[in-house]
Amino acid sequence: MSRFYWVKREDGKKRPRSHDYFSGQPGDLFMSKIDGMVIEMDELREDGSLPISAVTGKLAAALDIERVTKKFYSDFSQLRVDFINLIEGIANDADRFWYASVLLNRLMFIYFLQKRGFIQGNGNYLDDKLNESAERGPNRYYSEFLDALFFEGFAKPAQERSATGNDLLGFEGVPYLNGGLFLRHKLENENSDIRIPDEAFANVLRLFGRYSWHLDDTPGARDNEINPDVLGYIFEKYINQKAFGAYYTRSEITEYLCERSIHSVILAKVNQHGGRQFSDFSDLLMRLDGALCTLLLDEILPKLSILDPACGSGAFLVAAMKNLLYIYGAIYGRVKVLNDSYLSGSLAKIEREHPSLRYYIRKRIISDNLYGVDIMDEATEIAKLRLFLALVSSAQSLSELEPLPNIDFNIMAGNSLIGLLDVDAKRFDDKTDMAGQAQQD
Repeated sequence: MSRFYWVKREDGKKRPRSHDYFSGQPGDLFMSKIDGMVIEMDELREDGSLPISAVTGKLAAALDIERVTKKFYSDFSQLRVDFINLIEGIANDADRFWYASVLLNRLMFIYFLQKRGFIQGNGNYLDDKLNESAERGPNRYYSEFLDALFFEGFAKPAQERSATGNDLLGFEGVPYLNGGLFLRHKLENENSDIRIPDEAFANVLRLFGRYSWHLDDTPGARDNEINPDVLGYIFEKYINQKAFGAYYTRSEITEYLCERSIHSVILAKVNQHGGRQFSDFSDLLMRLDGALCTLLLDEILPKLSILDPACGSGAFLVAAMKNLLYIYGAIYGRVKVLNDSYLSGSLAKIEREHPSLRYYIRKRIISDNLYGVDIMDEATEIAKLRLFLALVSSAQSLSELEPLPNIDFNIMAGNSLIGLLDVDAKRFDDKTDMAGQAQQD
């Protein structure tokens, strides 16, 4: 692993920026960091020395993501206002705000996919389809193309899509993703005459096109780079209001708290099973054997429930997922060298049935372990998006992409202090059935 560590001094405080690069991670982020630190010959003084300001300026440009975060947030905030004003067919202002977020979330998710080459291998798929739509006639992008893309392309296997849908989308290369992100939203079911002009989507794609998008877990370094971690901060900024008592929790805090709490719970559960006692979590990982790996994989980890009762845009849930990934990685790494017949057989079965072990582990964590509630509907939409982005970021090719889990029952809008005052039994059963189907898929 390679780590770039930059400390920004601001308002008398030190704000560290840590950028990690792991073996096997796509090299574009790593190279962009190196490229940002290169000193050109014409930047040297006449005597050949290097100005300190040039060094610090280069390092700051390469490693300080706050500047691009603020820039994108400023641009995105104005874009969102303009986008909301162009939505017709939803009378309630709050619902128009909410629906704008639903659409922008979907578009961001798709933008990451296309930049990764996961949609027909075309990094400009959405832009190209907007141009094609304009050739067919004005203001048909939302009602024709996006409707087909959301609710046929991503929501249905290829063999179940209509001929019209395939004509609009292209016959191959749009992956079936399932998941609540591409089910018709409550607002779409309640407002059947929603209209949005092409201008709104041209503005969105124009803004997105000014930045580099990387579907990667590690914060990037380039001056115009957007990734899921950066989006987490942006999402928190634009949905959180101090009037609601909502505040952005920095990643250093979420990661620390999740590590301490998750490690403590797992350690306690392992020690409760008797036999050996472990002094701390590091001791546990160092002494992994067949029996302990089996206990963790079959009993403890699948039954571990992590709930954030005020999840906001999912900062704690994403941190918890990363921590569990570290634990799963240590266990499966140990399984591969233990030569235990049961564990080797279980791992071989997973690898036969799933094209990517990393994707399988993330999907299992998101489905089995993570739960969140927030009083703001919009926040829960964003939390789901971040988890979906974290999931697809593990796929290195289109072949590794599997249908997304339905996590509508994992992440819900509500008041955690009051609880459920009324339960819609049919909606509960429908969500449970969809979650079970997603697991089978």
